[in-house]
Amino acid sequence: MKESGRKLGALSPCAACKLLRRRCAQDCMFAPYFPADEPQKFASVHKVFGASNVNKMLQELPEHQRSDAVSSMVYEANARVRDPVYGCVGAISSLQKQIDSLQTQLAIAQAEVVHMRVRQFTSSSNPGVMDMAVDQATMGESLWSC
Repeated sequence: MKESGRKLGALSPCAACKLLRRRCAQDCMFAPYFPADEPQKFASVHKVFGASNVNKMLQELPEHQRSDAVSSMVYEANARVRDPVYGCVGAISSLQKQIDSLQTQLAIAQAEVVHMRVRQFTSSSNPGVMDMAVDQATMGESLWSC
């Protein structure tokens, strides 16, 4: 049975204490968040932030926010290891560019659908109206308001 990464009775050190080569105390700040079976989590966080800074950040937070803070630090540390300059901001920027590109593609597809519907509607009912609708669509007027 495990409790926050430690075996009951045997007290195996958490990943942080194992990496720092120190005795893991009963009230270790890192033990609940860096279990012994996930050493890479603390290794990347330690490499980017340092153990002392992580300890200070965790102590400044209320206990109910620490788990989320550790998750954020692990995410940022892993992003910094992959991209030392931009970290997770680089990943967010890349994703934002993809969103912008996909929104443009979607708007073009929606405009094409409207254009085809206008052509279909006007060709079946009144051919003269079709020319006027096609001219308006090709002049760059917005067909969709977002």
